[in-house]
Amino acid sequence: MVEGMAERVLVTGSGKGIGRAIALQLAKDGFDLAIHCRSDKASAERVVDEIKSLGQQASLLVFDVSDREAARNAIEQDIADNGAYYGAVCNAGITRDGAFPSLTEDDWDSVLQTNLGGFYNVLHPLIMPMIQQRRGGRVVTIASVSGIAGNRGQVNYSASKGGVIAATKALSLELAKRKITVNCVAPGLIETDMTGELEHEKEILSMIPMRRAGKPEEVAGLVGYLFQPSAAYITRQVFSVNGGLV
Repeated sequence: MVEGMAERVLVTGSGKGIGRAIALQLAKDGFDLAIHCRSDKASAERVVDEIKSLGQQASLLVFDVSDREAARNAIEQDIADNGAYYGAVCNAGITRDGAFPSLTEDDWDSVLQTNLGGFYNVLHPLIMPMIQQRRGGRVVTIASVSGIAGNRGQVNYSASKGGVIAATKALSLELAKRKITVNCVAPGLIETDMTGELEHEKEILSMIPMRRAGKPEEVAGLVGYLFQPSAAYITRQVFSVNGGLV
């Protein structure tokens, strides 16, 4: 971790699942956290308590990442109150699965506005304050195996995550000279609320060489490493955590 006072990291969608695991990993590594949720404030508050029990500080931001004004207002206020972030993890996302002909306009728009629009809505208000600190930093986006290879029944989700991957690579080029690394982690099937009710589970698992779903902590471990000083030369990369699926 950076020497001196604990640096702060914003993790979106950190009230449960992968986001929670990432937040706790970073807290164990000595970072203070800005926890975020859209609506499940009770779960997010429990994560805040867990972080404080680890000896780190945590604030809570409540907003929808697809709402540009709400995201900007919440992030700018948190920065004004607590200082600029050292890093950010863009984890919040949604799915609206279905065969392409059956997708409604809302199925398409909501997924793109949340998953890809959220990239801009969250990162744009916080990047310049990060730059102005002149201390470097870390940005990690959470994409998906669907964004790399595409996935049947997830045209909208695949498009949004593929966009996140491309945006991550482009942003890394702009921030590299500022010593801010920008990388992407693309999980495969991970045990979370989003995957707990999947149809054809046996069929999906049979496609994974390791024959199991991953754990949120296995994603968090990689994200945690990317925040370490030893990862300072790693940028513009996409890391898959998928049991060998792709």
